[in-house]
Amino acid sequence: MSLFDGEPEGPKGPLRSAPLAERMRPRSLEEYSGQEHLLGPGKPLRVQIERDDPGSMIFWGPPGVGKTTLAKIIAETTRASFIEFSAVMSGIKEIKQVMASAAQAAELHSRTILFVDEIHRFNKAQQDAFLPYVERGTIRLIGATTENPSFEIISALLSRCRVYVLHPLSEDLIIALLRRAVEDPAHGLGSLGLKADNDALELIASYSSGDCRNAYNTLEVAAQLALEPTRADIKHIDRALATEAVQQRVLVYDKSGEEHYNLISALHKSVRNSDPDAALYWLARMFASGEDPLYLARRVVRMAVEDIGLAAPEALNLCLSAKEAIDFLGSPEGDLALAEAVVYLSLAPKSNSVYTAYSAAQQEIEHTRQEPVPLHLRNAPTRLMKELDYGKGYRYAHDEEDRVADMDCLPDSLKGRSYYQPTQEGREKLLAQRMEEIRRIRAAKHGKSQ
Repeated sequence: MSLFDGEPEGPKGPLRSAPLAERMRPRSLEEYSGQEHLLGPGKPLRVQIERDDPGSMIFWGPPGVGKTTLAKIIAETTRASFIEFSAVMSGIKEIKQVMASAAQAAELHSRTILFVDEIHRFNKAQQDAFLPYVERGTIRLIGATTENPSFEIISALLSRCRVYVLHPLSEDLIIALLRRAVEDPAHGLGSLGLKADNDALELIASYSSGDCRNAYNTLEVAAQLALEPTRADIKHIDRALATEAVQQRVLVYDKSGEEHYNLISALHKSVRNSDPDAALYWLARMFASGEDPLYLARRVVRMAVEDIGLAAPEALNLCLSAKEAIDFLGSPEGDLALAEAVVYLSLAPKSNSVYTAYSAAQQEIEHTRQEPVPLHLRNAPTRLMKELDYGKGYRYAHDEEDRVADMDCLPDSLKGRSYYQPTQEGREKLLAQRMEEIRRIRAAKHGKSQ
């Protein structure tokens, strides 16, 4: 049975067979739901629309939150021609053709809104092609992107646009929109006589990850299943049927995009803050999203050396063993080894003293002249080198009392520099005590030699 067989009322023509998400698309600001931080009374985007501000803008947000819909509403509200442009399908030739048409329209005092979906997919040269037209006001550019504009859009174009951040829709809002779609006879499923349990809509909303388009698509599949003549409880969407329609949770993730870095940042900072529960959650999120286990293993090893360090030096071996387990077992069996490593790192004493010390040494090298190696630290394998005093004055620590020689190993201009400052955490407390002991031995020997 077709989903719309026997539908007495509703959209005619092409819209009749359009997907539910397209049919339920809001057509005015009054119908638009969500993004109150931008569209509430007195909020920035609402003010720009009401004032008919011709400025160009970028909508940045995850899929299914209403970027395209909002652009169409702006065009309708401001009575502008609307040209939809896909960065995936178009190049510079198409851009110039559209710009020429917009320029002709401008001469006739007609305004054009050019909506560019996935604008981040345009390269620098393609984005440059928009600049003169945006600058002159020939077009009003509205770009939509799921990627951080700071990284994906050229600065010249970005400086001429206002960036508005759209947020994922809340589950409560998506549930309300799904209920409206079930009951709406004109654009939704209301003419089909369907019933939908609240817990079924709650399940669909929770699995949509804030993507309303995905939620509508899932509801449409559930409706098709409910109308199957083989169903005993026909025209009823319950939780079991919604589970069947969901199939697989939608996780917002892009292995090369900003969400990738957001999640790994959340994992790293949870470990650093000694929060094993949060660390496990973010690790599981990344695994569920299809992240490369070896990438995660490399980052976990990095956490061991950066944030645990010598406070618990065994952490590095544990993380390297987890990496070997990933190689040996593969995923998902090897995932548990990384989970163990993440929990251990979270609970281990923390020290970034080696990380800080190494960074300080790098800064020293970058900002001071390259000093020659002191003569007493150089090897002297040839007679000439010995005649030039290579190795002269070197003292072999194993022949010294306490195995410490009164001998400087830094260049003269850097004598007394101290990069490594151990903490009092974990094993590093013992290293701090040993460093103090070495200082006392060296000071005593230095006093005797004077």
